[in-house]
Amino acid sequence: MTLSEGERIEDLQCKGLKIIQNKNYYTFTSDSVILANFIRLKSEETCAEIGTGSGVISILMSAKNKFKKIYAFELQKEMAELARKNIKLNHLEDKIEVVNDDVLNFNDKFQKNSFDCVFSNPPYMLSNGKNENTVRNIARHDFCLSAEKLCMVASQMLKEGGRLYLVYAASRSCELIYNLTKNSLEVKRMFFTQNGRGDVKLILLEAVKGGRHGVKVLPELVTNDIDGSYIEKLHTKYFE
Repeated sequence: MTLSEGERIEDLQCKGLKIIQNKNYYTFTSDSVILANFIRLKSEETCAEIGTGSGVISILMSAKNKFKKIYAFELQKEMAELARKNIKLNHLEDKIEVVNDDVLNFNDKFQKNSFDCVFSNPPYMLSNGKNENTVRNIARHDFCLSAEKLCMVASQMLKEGGRLYLVYAASRSCELIYNLTKNSLEVKRMFFTQNGRGDVKLILLEAVKGGRHGVKVLPELVTNDIDGSYIEKLHTKYFE
């Protein structure tokens, strides 16, 4: 496969899967790997990813779960093209389809309440007025997809009883859970991550549309050693 300027191929260290990253765009972080390990899919399920980026989470799902189809929504043309390239690289064209559109327009192509599962590593940094139309800013800051819009559209996409998996900034967890509840998405499992210095960084959660009250809160997951290096082998209790 021919690589474009700024692109490199990396080994995902998972059943031979590889990923092309472009240093000029947004490159995935450990957030995506942790979320991919947390998600659970079933063989007959039709799923949607909101903001697929390079496609790394959906691609990892192909090795970790059986599923019918994933429709991977990506707003940005550059990232959508890169995701398609990665799907082709891993021979997953029959399992993952990239939809280059704002996910808020999903019902132009799909019926409401038609997905069994939705998952996302969305932009969760506050926009703070940073509205520059750059690939990196749109991937990181929430001016195109706020927590309110994210939860609203996920609820519209999901069947009753369908599941939503998210990773978000821990500092914004109250805002996120408020918007989930407002849209009939009940949190059922959740945990926080912290780095090796004791700083709580992320919240990961599973929510069920129309689910009953009651959440299982798992212990914090330490993702980095005290020197900041990423711990390659994470505990499995979060992912069972």
